[in-house]
Amino acid sequence: MYDLYDLALFLLIYSFLGWAAEAGYYAVVRRRFCNRGVVALPLVLSYGFTFVLLLIVLPTLAGRHLLSFLATLAVSSVVERIGDHFFQRVGPKIRWNQERSRLLSGTGKGLAASLLVAAVYYLTYLVIHPVLLAGVLLIPEIVRHIVVLAALALIGLDFAAVFYAVRTGDASRYEALQAGSGQKKLADRIYRAVWKRLQKAYPGLEQSPGAEEGAYTFAKGLCWDKLVWVFLISALLGDIIETFWCGLVDGQWMNRSSVLYGPFSFVWGLGAVVLTVALQGLADKNDRYVFLAGFVVGGAYEYLCSVFTELVFGTVFWDYSEMPLNIGGRTNVLFCFFWGVLAVVWIKGIYPPMSRGIESLPALAGKLLTWIVVFVMACNALLTSAAMIRYGGRAVQPEPANAFEEFLDSQYGDQRMEERWPNMIVTGNEGGAP
Repeated sequence: MYDLYDLALFLLIYSFLGWAAEAGYYAVVRRRFCNRGVVALPLVLSYGFTFVLLLIVLPTLAGRHLLSFLATLAVSSVVERIGDHFFQRVGPKIRWNQERSRLLSGTGKGLAASLLVAAVYYLTYLVIHPVLLAGVLLIPEIVRHIVVLAALALIGLDFAAVFYAVRTGDASRYEALQAGSGQKKLADRIYRAVWKRLQKAYPGLEQSPGAEEGAYTFAKGLCWDKLVWVFLISALLGDIIETFWCGLVDGQWMNRSSVLYGPFSFVWGLGAVVLTVALQGLADKNDRYVFLAGFVVGGAYEYLCSVFTELVFGTVFWDYSEMPLNIGGRTNVLFCFFWGVLAVVWIKGIYPPMSRGIESLPALAGKLLTWIVVFVMACNALLTSAAMIRYGGRAVQPEPANAFEEFLDSQYGDQRMEERWPNMIVTGNEGGAP
């Protein structure tokens, strides 16, 4: 139903609507205009990304309102948490003073606020989105494409400016530039303009205490390097665990890897990253909060992975339709329970020593190995994706259309793909949306 341009356009539309809602709230409550977006454009991208995921997931749950609401709750909460984490990583030396984060800091307040936000998202999807969809379809396709490409280019340029400003200095440099009227460099003008807007959006913006103190520790805190190693280790351990589980319980010893080369399950690796980022704020809370959050987040994550592989690759890697209390055959209550238990074990027991072990790596070697891992795994994932898409498309177009497809047919033919993933089912839905 939606192609990539449609999803990108709705990303922009709902990012704007979210920005307008926040700006309106501050105008009423604080009696002042406040641009709460990361970029100078009137966009808060976390709202847009949330709706894009909902547009992919919710059609598969049509008519099942309770499950749809729970899926909305999980998606909106996780995107918000990941967005806040990413926002902090953009300026690791900056204390952003986000009033919204303080508002949602308490467990009780956080749950109530998350339920309210999810209700707003779901009602918007049910009531407002059909009207927006009808309006969008009236716009000529070429106009929609031009708007999307232009807006994405502006977002990229503006984000680069923000990234430069918060990475090359702090509020003290901004004040120094303000005091000096003779600054003519383009970089200084960009820096001054960005910081002026950021200080209006985040009053009291300042350098975090101790940000420059102490010896450098590799992958300290919840950063990109740390998450790369969490992904890699969890993907490897997840593949081993799942292989032995299927072999011992079902008597079927088969490959459980997500990629053509190596024993790595991306579902487990990405799941560990999602649980780490989404639930790290609950590390000091009672186990029951971690369990409930893991139950919902884990189940939603597994469901989304199933939808994603079917839409993008036209394949199904697991089907729980024969199990009781299943949700569209993509997950089930029993596995959601396992996700909850796994969340407690992960956040309370496994992640802390793993984090310390990663941080013990030598700084230079750790950085070098991190980028080697990223490059190798990215190549592995891209090649696997291409082979899967071609595997699903060979039934419709047996003859290769170009040299690359000819290479895929010769190196990764049907026999090799079926030997690698014996349980994979081709649905023929690759490249579309529900």
